Amino acid sequence: IHDLKQALATHHGVAPENVTVGEGIDGLFGLAVRLFVEPGVTVVTSLGAYPTFNFHVHGFGGRLVTTPYINDREDPEALLDLARGENARLIYFANPDNPMGSWWNAGDVARMIAGLPSDALLMLDEAYGEFAPKGTMPPLDTENPQVLRFRTFSKAYGMAGLRVGYAIGHRDLIKAFDKVRNHFGVTRLGQRAAIAALGDQDHLRHVINQVAAARQEIARIAVANGLAALPSASNFVSIDCGRDGEYAKRVLDGLLARGIFARMPGVAPLNRCIRVTVGTATDLEIFAEELPAALRAAS
Repeated sequence: IHDLKQALATHHGVAPENVTVGEGIDGLFGLAVRLFVEPGVTVVTSLGAYPTFNFHVHGFGGRLVTTPYINDREDPEALLDLARGENARLIYFANPDNPMGSWWNAGDVARMIAGLPSDALLMLDEAYGEFAPKGTMPPLDTENPQVLRFRTFSKAYGMAGLRVGYAIGHRDLIKAFDKVRNHFGVTRLGQRAAIAALGDQDHLRHVINQVAAARQEIARIAVANGLAALPSASNFVSIDCGRDGEYAKRVLDGLLARGIFARMPGVAPLNRCIRVTVGTATDLEIFAEELPAALRAAS
């Protein structure tokens, strides 16, 4: 782990003591919740946001309270207001967002950080950050003891199966992870692969460009079929099917019956959308061919 922490620290311009590594972001979420949540402790998130974080909160007996999305984006001000009113210990916020692909710019995120209640810790999930436009992620501030930034090799680096994620934060926050982390959790293969991936930023840029082009193609296909594609800063596009969740589920089932796996958000009104991950040109040609039939079957 030492070599990977050093490589990440060098890459991000921080000290190694500001970095911890774990079994993907999901594993790090579990450790963070274990550190800061006990039965009855309140945690704030958005209704319909990434569910795995919620599983950890429930598992440790935390009290989860939610606020709705606004215009298909998480609402930073509402999250802060809720955290103040509920005396929350943790606030979960993803930028870019999963499952919608929406995002806020760095200035908005910085204002959210500045407005944190004094006893709250922000869990800032930046799993899709490499795909986002420039100016989406604020500069790293490892002197702030109220923010943990979570990133991963699972998305833009394409290494989800190896389970390598990391968190960046104040040295005291990061040191606390050593009390609970699985010291043999990240495999040697995963560590070496992550170091190699960090050293090949040309390939990362190539992937990001390919993903951007594929997002545009998915949006074109959606519009050609009378649907609306939501702006996305991730490796997927949320497509508004224009009706309710039941209709979107029928569209989803129709695609699955035709050999195309897609997903959808779990709560209204987000579940009027289906979520299509980028693929190769051949993948998207098949999607374009099969979507009209899936829409007809759903109607």
